[in-house]
Amino acid sequence: MPEKIDYYSSYGQKLITLFAKLLFSGESHSLIELSERLQCSKQTVLRLVEDIRRSYGVDIEDTIRENRKYYRIKTNGRVPPALHLTESEYAVLFMCQAFARHLLGKRLFEEATTALEKNRALISSGRGFSSGKVASYLPGTIDYTPHEECSRKLLKALEDNIVCTVRYKGLGARKAKRFTIMPLKMFSHHETIYLHARWVNGENNKKDPSIYDPLLAVHRIQSIELTDKRFDYPPDYDFEKIYNRHFGIISDDRFEVVAEFSGCAATYVAERTWSPDQKITKHRSGGIRIIFSASSEPEVVSWILSFGDKAKLIEPKRLAEQIKAIAENVCKGYLK
Repeated sequence: MPEKIDYYSSYGQKLITLFAKLLFSGESHSLIELSERLQCSKQTVLRLVEDIRRSYGVDIEDTIRENRKYYRIKTNGRVPPALHLTESEYAVLFMCQAFARHLLGKRLFEEATTALEKNRALISSGRGFSSGKVASYLPGTIDYTPHEECSRKLLKALEDNIVCTVRYKGLGARKAKRFTIMPLKMFSHHETIYLHARWVNGENNKKDPSIYDPLLAVHRIQSIELTDKRFDYPPDYDFEKIYNRHFGIISDDRFEVVAEFSGCAATYVAERTWSPDQKITKHRSGGIRIIFSASSEPEVVSWILSFGDKAKLIEPKRLAEQIKAIAENVCKGYLK
């Protein structure tokens, strides 16, 4: 098992980090989230919370939702004073902005740049960071500039829990479909922005709408309208549980994957996390065997094929047979 990385080596650093996160975010954070953020046990987080309460008299509210404990600092509505940015914080913000350039689109990227430049005066040292020192590699990415209006509307809908009507043309569909959704989360995956939502009750004529939540690629949304209706954000919604448990953005039944890699593919695969439960065994030859959980058969097949002859799927057998058939068809195409 790899050694756990501790970004906050001392108890004091953890205490300050926790206090700052609760104070400046103004939001509730779960015990699990705080434990992962601070790279420590839940018991340590509880001790930190109590130390902040006892030593500084800070009113930290704790609530329980869906069997999870949440914490937030109660505020009296006063605006906190402006705080100076450190050089490191400013540089990290520029780096995040540059790396996300292709996902923002031209105008949103310019807005982010302007916002950073306006805050240059808040740097404690008075020095800025050169934006020309960081960049993103653009070939093969989607240009989100034509989709900026859609992104802005989605951000508004997400912030205010607004029901939306969208026209969406899925991959391979002949024409766009119109339906009504409750937007829950925007996220990026493999250089693409997605929207996870829930159908408005009765929209899909299913008994349990939550099972059939739509996952929409933002660049395939042809139009979006914000209605005058609001919805209550579902307390049972857990993005991490849905998308970050197993390999694959398509959420289906869980299955176990066993694969072997050689050469540079082995190094590439071993450097990355494909599923939280993955186990990697290194061979004397330099190759590896990886075992992990997945929820999307098409994505596993595409993933294995992307490594060519440097990858071999062992389990599931049915997918290995699919890959074999695909490889044979590819060979036929070149033998003609």
